[in-house]
Amino acid sequence: MLKATYRAAAGAFIAFAVGMQYWLLVRDETAAEMAASSLKFFSFFTILTNILAAATLLVPLIAPQSSVGRFLARPSVRTAVTGYIIIVGVVYYLLLAGLSQRQGWPMFYEYMLHYVTPPLFVLDWLLFVPKHNLNWRVGVSAMGFPLAYLVWTLAHGAVSGWYPYPFVDVAELGYPHALANIAGLVLVFLGLEVTLVGIGHALERHGASTT
Repeated sequence: MLKATYRAAAGAFIAFAVGMQYWLLVRDETAAEMAASSLKFFSFFTILTNILAAATLLVPLIAPQSSVGRFLARPSVRTAVTGYIIIVGVVYYLLLAGLSQRQGWPMFYEYMLHYVTPPLFVLDWLLFVPKHNLNWRVGVSAMGFPLAYLVWTLAHGAVSGWYPYPFVDVAELGYPHALANIAGLVLVFLGLEVTLVGIGHALERHGASTT
């Protein structure tokens, strides 16, 4: 009961924060402006990851027997998403926090999506996700989503000239520098996912030794 209640509340909060950030962005725009803004909004890793986090918390509750619900309920998938949402918070804190021009409510929800939603999801992983069957290959398979995102970012940027983050801005940095940054990010992603598997195994061993 506690697990379901926590996941429902945390998932609803994350979905609400994403929805509010989007509404604040497009509320006064024309249809054409909204289309352009929407494409950019959903090109941020932060937004996609928070949507994925909300779905991972809510869909298995709402439709537990659906193929999507069963997939998102897997400990390996939840571990992968945990890594993604940690990256969202850490990269924002280290590299992006001082660059934002938002103020007022947009800034408030920006903080929610970077500083509040990551701990909410990590806490769910720590408390409720069984970790004894986590395989080390989770670290490799988890790379599918960030790699697909990076490919999309480079392809979209090559066409539009717009990049969502300064450290992948090919127009400003050039391909060698941007690709070096991307390679570093890939290694960080991989290292974090493998570390989470190791932490999961350690937590399960500790739990078994104290029962």
